[in-house]
Amino acid sequence: MDSFKALVADKTDEGTEMSIKVLEIEDLTEGDVLIDVHYSSVNYKDGMVAAKGEIAEYFPIIPGIDLAGEVIESKDDKFKKGDAVIATSYKIGTGISGGFSEIARVPAEWVVPLPEGITLKESMELGTAGLTAGISITKLEQAGMHPDNGDVLVAGASGGTGSLSVNMLSSAGYNVIASTGSMDEADYLKSIGAAKIIHRDEVINQDSKPVVKPAYQAAVDPVGGKTTEYIIKSLKPEGALATFGLVGGIQVRTTVLPFIGRGIHWLGVDSVFYPMEKRKKVWDRLANDLKLDIHTKEVVNEVSLEELPQVLQDIIDGKVRGRTIVNLKNS
Repeated sequence: MDSFKALVADKTDEGTEMSIKVLEIEDLTEGDVLIDVHYSSVNYKDGMVAAKGEIAEYFPIIPGIDLAGEVIESKDDKFKKGDAVIATSYKIGTGISGGFSEIARVPAEWVVPLPEGITLKESMELGTAGLTAGISITKLEQAGMHPDNGDVLVAGASGGTGSLSVNMLSSAGYNVIASTGSMDEADYLKSIGAAKIIHRDEVINQDSKPVVKPAYQAAVDPVGGKTTEYIIKSLKPEGALATFGLVGGIQVRTTVLPFIGRGIHWLGVDSVFYPMEKRKKVWDRLANDLKLDIHTKEVVNEVSLEELPQVLQDIIDGKVRGRTIVNLKNS
């Protein structure tokens, strides 16, 4: 394929512009593995680049922090033509050309062989959001989370990572309490495995008490701010929370009492530069014991490259629920 289509984001005097362009291989940034992209996925980070003109190292740029497809050619012996592969996070779509393109070129050390038990499409139903959920659950289990030990809270449950966390945890036998800013999402969250739905105001710190009555054995926290404050003080002894978001703010006010009085574990999750060997193990789990059992239009929405600009604006405006994948073979 000498030429191909890609979504390009650029900055203008009026703001940020998104357009579908026909490009050549030479237009891509350098890399070891050339990939025929089948699917990508839409994340809030992509919206920040494409709709807001933020966080990317340069413009114009092809956004898309996730991609899955087949190897066209590789300078690295670990990959050969026809191999099915996944590439997520690192600097894809922010520091190099990303996945919203029919062809991508990526450094070999950022590429994961597609594990057995999952398709290219399923891998992008997960994408970075699924990887983050998988890392969070793995870390929480290493800290002692177990289905027999009580409720697990998922904050921001109707978002991409939240939805996936709810379903993975429920499928693994956990009793999941899902918090959301919109109780209209209650039926949706129950359909993907939540046992109980609560309003996000119930898990926002609103007083100065160092601890409150223990409620949860563990929590997935994509929110930050006062939600993180509340979770810290409401965990059971030896409980744990996995934090990876900041939509609720970056400031967290707490005391040492929950840590030395209840022995709780506060786990940070960084999926961007998560070590490759650990990354491969999490992807293996995502293809097996943490594999999703939700593939309906209620949870996963599929769009074409041409439909993508509106979706990127919608995700910034908070109008996207669950996961959206991009079919690069339908553009």
